[in-house]
Amino acid sequence: MAKVIMIQGTMSNAGKSLIVTGLCRIFKQDGYRVAPFKSQNMALNSYITADNLEMGRAQVVQAEAAGVEPEVAMNPILLKPTTDMGSQVIVNGKPIGDIKAMDYYRRKKEFIPVVKAAYDKLSSEYDIVVIEGAGSPAEINLKDDDIVNMGMAKMADASVFLVGDIDRGGVFAQLLGTIMLLDEDEKDRIKGLIINKFRGDKDILVPGLRMLEERCNKKVIGVVPYENLHIEEEDSLAEQLGNRMAGVGIDIAVIRFPKLSNFTDFQAFALEENVSVRYVDSVEGLGVPDAVILPGTKSTMQDMLWMRENGLEVAVKKLANRGTIIIGICGGYQMLGMEIKEFADREPIRGMELLPIRTIFESEKTRCRVEGRVAQLEGVLASLSGKEICGYEIHMGQSVIDAENPEESKEDFNMWDKLEHSDVSRGGRMEGPAVDTNNVLQGYYRDNIFGSYVHGIFDTEEFRAAFVSLLWDRKGIVYNPAESISYAEFKEQQYDKLAQILRDSIDMKEIYNIMGLEVE
Repeated sequence: MAKVIMIQGTMSNAGKSLIVTGLCRIFKQDGYRVAPFKSQNMALNSYITADNLEMGRAQVVQAEAAGVEPEVAMNPILLKPTTDMGSQVIVNGKPIGDIKAMDYYRRKKEFIPVVKAAYDKLSSEYDIVVIEGAGSPAEINLKDDDIVNMGMAKMADASVFLVGDIDRGGVFAQLLGTIMLLDEDEKDRIKGLIINKFRGDKDILVPGLRMLEERCNKKVIGVVPYENLHIEEEDSLAEQLGNRMAGVGIDIAVIRFPKLSNFTDFQAFALEENVSVRYVDSVEGLGVPDAVILPGTKSTMQDMLWMRENGLEVAVKKLANRGTIIIGICGGYQMLGMEIKEFADREPIRGMELLPIRTIFESEKTRCRVEGRVAQLEGVLASLSGKEICGYEIHMGQSVIDAENPEESKEDFNMWDKLEHSDVSRGGRMEGPAVDTNNVLQGYYRDNIFGSYVHGIFDTEEFRAAFVSLLWDRKGIVYNPAESISYAEFKEQQYDKLAQILRDSIDMKEIYNIMGLEVE
C-alpha cells in the first residue's frame, strides 16, 4: 500500500492544485512512483485519456508532473456545471447524466464505493499518493457523507496539510477559522499549515506565524512565495483569464463565455514571443485584434444567446467581414454555423452563419484522441496546409453540411486530411476506428474563418508556428521564430521550477517524516 498525504485548502483557489503538482514532481525527482488523486472535481476543463475516458485537467497536469500516464482512477468523479443548479456527472470517465445539485448530494453515498475502488487501485500500484481536496473542509453544510475532504482523508487514513492563500487577505483567520470548525478527530489529522502566494519579506510574517502556531497548535511547515508560473490551472478562477490587455505584437482575443471550458487550449501561446492572449466578455473589450477565438463551452446554445444579447456576435461578424481570422473550437465551432439544435425534438437557434454547417446535439458524448494533418487549403489559410496536429475531441453535438447549401461540399472545405481517431467512444460504447465518416465534420473552413472539434491543436509546434506566422504575415512582418523548445519540454521546465520553489519554501523533511519515509 502506498504512503499517502492530502492537501486541503481554506477555500477554492487557495493553490491546492499547484501544491499537489509540485509535490508530485518532487517525489518523482526523489525516485518514488507517485500518483495524484482527487475523488471529486468540479471543473469545465477536462481531458480525454488514452482509453477515451474523461477526467479533470488538473489531475492530468499533476500526472504529467509525476511522470505517469493520466488515468481516470486519479479523478473518478468529475462534475461539469451545466446550470447554476446542476452538473453533468461523469463517473469513471463516462457521463451518467445531468443531475441537480441537491439530487447529487442526496446520492453521494452511492459514489463512495467508486471513490474507494479508484483510490485502492492507485494505492496498490504506486509508492505515494498525493490527494487533493476541494473547496474547504469547513463547509459544514456539506460535511455529511463527505467524499472529497475530511471524509476522503478518513477513507485513505491520510495526514492532511492545510493551505491558506495570503494573497487574498486574512490568511490567519482562514487557517484558524477552518481548524476551529472541524471535529476533534479531523483536527488531529492536520499535521501542518502552508501559507501560499506570499509576496515580500518573510521575516515580516514571523510574529503572526508564532501566534498562529500557538492558537492552532499546528506547525507552519512552509511559506510559499507568489511566482508567475506557466502551468495549466484547474478552472475559470485561473489568473490568466483576467488578462484583458493587448500586448505588443500579435493580439489574440478569446471570447470569455459564461460556461467557458478548456481554456488551456491556448496556454501554448506563452512560448511565442510578442504574442498576447486576452479574454474578453464585452464589445468594448474586444477591440480590433489580429484573431478572435471562440473557445469551448459547456452550454453552446446559452452562450450563443449570451453573445447575441451583449453585442459580441455582431462585433465578431463585423471583424470577420473585414478579414480578421476567426476561429471556433468545439462549442465555438458549432456557433459559427447556420443552426444549433440541442435535440431532435427541440427548436433550433440560429448560429452566427459564418460557416455552412448545422449542428444537432445527441444524448451520447464523443470522446477520442485525434491526430492528422491539415488538408490542402486555399486562400487566406493556405499556409496552414499540411501542418501536423494532434489533440482530442470531447463534445455532444455532431456537425454536418447545411442541406440548404448544396453548392458546398465536405471535400472542398474540410479542414483535415486523413484525420485519424482512436476508437471513438460514445456513451461508453466503442465504435471505430473512425476517420471523418458519415459526412460528420471534425473541422471546416471558409476564407478567413475556420472551426474544429479538436482541442489542443495549438499545442502542436508545427501548426502553432504556421498560425502565428500567418498572423505576422498579415501585418507585413516576417516571422522569424527564435530557437524554442517544444510545449512538452516547456511544461517539464515549469514543473521543475515549481518543485524547486516548494523545496526552498516547505519543510520537505517534515513531510517525509510524517509519511514514514527517510530523506537524505
